[in-house]
Amino acid sequence: MVHWNIAAVVGVPGVGKTSLCKRASMELGCTYVNYGKLMLEVARQERLAFTDSEMFSLDIDVQHHIWRAAAEKIKGMNNVIVDLHGVDQSSLGYLLSLPIETIFPEIIVIIESSYSNIMKRRLGDSSKTRKIENFKSLKSHMKFLRGSMAACSVILGCTFKVLQNNNFDDCLRELVDILGE
Repeated sequence: MVHWNIAAVVGVPGVGKTSLCKRASMELGCTYVNYGKLMLEVARQERLAFTDSEMFSLDIDVQHHIWRAAAEKIKGMNNVIVDLHGVDQSSLGYLLSLPIETIFPEIIVIIESSYSNIMKRRLGDSSKTRKIENFKSLKSHMKFLRGSMAACSVILGCTFKVLQNNNFDDCLRELVDILGE
């Protein structure tokens, strides 16, 4: 039995958070939600976009509407692990993608990994088109994510943890332990 309503698990694309979240939700008996997929579901229902690339090429105000609508759906859920990036890169710079004005996670967990592990995962996942960042860019993205999530945890008054995913089974065990406390 978990003692929180919403847990946000964040990380840069390719860090392994989706696989970790799915397994942790099964072990803990929680609901798993992939925020990006929920956003695309909202976009499709409203006939605004039908693919990720269409959705992310929409006007930023339309994207924000989709973002809020997806967050409203999560707001009504119980014991949910939300899988999301936390911050996303755009032509405008980094954008906070944790909807803290709508959902209030009691715990934020950042999943991190080495550059080589992230690049191996990104290149090995043919189901998604992922940006290939150089080491400096990825390091900057991860630092910005960590700082942003630390600030969000202070604003929300929630627990904040950082886990290293250089070994899936070890990281899964740590994630389940943290979320199951």
